[in-house]
Amino acid sequence: MSFVPQFFTTAESLVDSLDKKLLVVLRDGRKIIGVLRSYDQFANLVLQDSLERIYVGDAYGDIERGVFIIRGENVVLLGEIDGEVEDALPLRQLPIEDILQMQREEAEEKARKDKLRYQLLHKQGFSVDFADNDLY
Repeated sequence: MSFVPQFFTTAESLVDSLDKKLLVVLRDGRKIIGVLRSYDQFANLVLQDSLERIYVGDAYGDIERGVFIIRGENVVLLGEIDGEVEDALPLRQLPIEDILQMQREEAEEKARKDKLRYQLLHKQGFSVDFADNDLY
């Protein structure tokens, strides 16, 4: 009789991730990094020493969040962070005030380009869907 490995696709598969540093991407696009301390059958998560990381271009900024509770239905992606790989990434850390300013400028530029594109599409008879605030 051969052994067939089991792959869990439920919250039970999180048992190997306990006490490890994880990156969690939420439905609203936020990225939370923290140590997984607890979870339940609905994949609700409790992260300790967590921070919200905001990426803009090749830079990032961190906002300390402490203990962070995440409702399972808001999780889009969850993965373990390899410390060695994280340190080797060609990203520069900037003060959060600078990152937030860069993020605002990037959002304004995107809104300007989207408005132009929507106007062009509308002139050609296309209907434009404005529901782009949910990554799920």
